[in-house]
Amino acid sequence: MASRPGQLALSGLYLFAFLIVTLFAPISAAAAPYAAMVMDARTGEVLHSRNADTRLHPASLTKMMTLYIAFQAIERGEITLDTEVRISRNAASEPPSKLGVRAGQTIRLRYLLRAAAVKSANDAATAIGEAIAGSEEAFATRMNRTARAMGMRNTNFINAHGLTQSGHMSTARDMSVLGRHVIYDFPQYYNLFSRRTADAGIATVRHTNRRWLDAYDGGDGIKTGYTRAAGFNLVASAQRGQERIIVTVFGGSSTTARNARVTELMDMGFNRAPSRATVRRPNPPAAMLTSAPATQSRSVTRKSGLVSRSLRPVARPLPTSPVAEILVAAAETPAVDDVLNDAINAALVEAMAEPVPQAEPETVVVAEAAPETVATPDPTIASLIATDTPVLTPHLRPASLQTTAVAAVEAPAAKPAAPVAVVADAGPEVVTRISTSGGRHWGVNVGRYNSRYDAERVLLRVALNEMSTLDGALRRVVQRSGGFDANFMGLSREGADLACRRLQARGTTCFMIGSEG
Repeated sequence: MASRPGQLALSGLYLFAFLIVTLFAPISAAAAPYAAMVMDARTGEVLHSRNADTRLHPASLTKMMTLYIAFQAIERGEITLDTEVRISRNAASEPPSKLGVRAGQTIRLRYLLRAAAVKSANDAATAIGEAIAGSEEAFATRMNRTARAMGMRNTNFINAHGLTQSGHMSTARDMSVLGRHVIYDFPQYYNLFSRRTADAGIATVRHTNRRWLDAYDGGDGIKTGYTRAAGFNLVASAQRGQERIIVTVFGGSSTTARNARVTELMDMGFNRAPSRATVRRPNPPAAMLTSAPATQSRSVTRKSGLVSRSLRPVARPLPTSPVAEILVAAAETPAVDDVLNDAINAALVEAMAEPVPQAEPETVVVAEAAPETVATPDPTIASLIATDTPVLTPHLRPASLQTTAVAAVEAPAAKPAAPVAVVADAGPEVVTRISTSGGRHWGVNVGRYNSRYDAERVLLRVALNEMSTLDGALRRVVQRSGGFDANFMGLSREGADLACRRLQARGTTCFMIGSEG
């Protein structure tokens, strides 16, 4: 029989274990409760929710808003990707995860964006906020105004990184809404969230969610988050064909458990979502600007290189000479195109073979080059250009124009846009080319392929199928570490957006691209 002291010791041990379970288990459960939402990204329709409006700690999911405002500021010209950001002591002192920047150091904004999106670096997030708004407090104010404009009713931001702080809260619903805005409002930067690694200037950073991205078919983002108070959070997105699903999970017990739950919910979303749905893009919120604090003076001059207005040259007046009118009328008649073209070319060659006369230049009329089809002139038109009609004989052009004349004779296939009467003046005419790009700095990506040949073949096929919206776009294959990107460049933002929507309607994967992040 056990002694009484032994029984007391055993009873004390049981009591201690009971206290541990009753005291610490509720605290752990209360610190990281579970919440989830599944959304059809195309329409915003909720396919599943659990505690979706419960205010919880978002952790580094916060950085989605930090990056969203950075993209917005770049688009508005408040800052550029190559702006050198000076790191403050406040930013450099943030706890991990971090890039490792030092106080006083300068680094380009593009590297901070990569570090915040891929590695979830807290020092990078703080530096981004301070560079845009002047201070972390002012940036948090802008974050909250932007959240309200998006309809995130139960979110309040205190900082740019998401580390636990009193009052810094959000919900699964609000974070799903934010993720949808990131996807559709800035598709040119969305690829940041799927990069397995990225060059962050001072280091190569690795994605915090690469395991799930590698494991799930179609997974391409978006952001992880973890603190002890929040648990393991994730806003994930995946696209299969024309379907795109967003899944948000709060309060996972581990990375493995969270990823398993996200995979389960993602499969549920693809099973419940219709295969075809009209994409209803969210309305982008206006930029909620905040003034920098008076204690911090900032003198930054930024110039935009965009063309605000593109002037086009005015067409020259048509010739008024009776002879010129006859020639122009004849050039517009397909029946006599070849006759006139041959006559003009022969006259030019003959004129260049003769000695140069010392006389004032005369009017030279160049008719539009015609297709190489032999036809019999119409009798009516032929009577108009009979030998009794005075016709100007071409003389040798000035030396400065001889190369152009010879090129016109040797290559008649290069047709001018319209018949133009060229009058030689006392001095040479200077024509200045004015840029007419009209802000065509956008493009669309139609996939990444294993070889350059495959990418070029897809570009050609897509261009033939979508000639109306991709007319004038440049086909470009860009080699990346993971393959060859097939891009169409030289589009306006509206043109790129229309092209992507039409291609997606055809079942072609497509997203807009702009300046690389």
